[in-house]
Amino acid sequence: MSRDRKITVFFFGFLIFSLVPLCAQQITKFGVVDTAKVYSAYYRNSAPVRNYEKKKSEFQAEIDRQMEDLRKLQQRKLDYENAGNSSAALRTESEIAKKKDYLTEYTNAKNVELELLQKNLQTSDDFYKSLYNTLSKIAESGGYSMILSLQDANAILWYSSSVDITSQVIAELGL
Repeated sequence: MSRDRKITVFFFGFLIFSLVPLCAQQITKFGVVDTAKVYSAYYRNSAPVRNYEKKKSEFQAEIDRQMEDLRKLQQRKLDYENAGNSSAALRTESEIAKKKDYLTEYTNAKNVELELLQKNLQTSDDFYKSLYNTLSKIAESGGYSMILSLQDANAILWYSSSVDITSQVIAELGL
């Protein structure tokens, strides 16, 4: 092989190997975070979340009590029907309908109230400031170009668990 040909081969070989690291740096690295899980860990012992959980329990207890009352009314109506007392069964049926309507309205109103409380908790500035700072730190140190939230997964159809950094975020937040 001639000297010029060796130099040309060496030059192209050198050029190829020197471009490989540049190509490697062009690869985009994504991460995903289950923000609901981070949120849960962050607020697990906070007073606002305890208040939310207390209200949720109270509302459920009231719904359970109302359901038990409905069950008793339905049994009373059945007893009236079996005894041949159709007027009492009719009055009880009317009472059951009113109770069902009340229970539906109560449940809807309390669900709206709980959703509003939860939304207020999730949009807390303190939480999002900490989350953003932590995500920024992890992204920069881990070489991530983008970190996506699994809760806004309308565009995420599939992801590998290897890009899920949720536990790293929770650990970094000290939770």
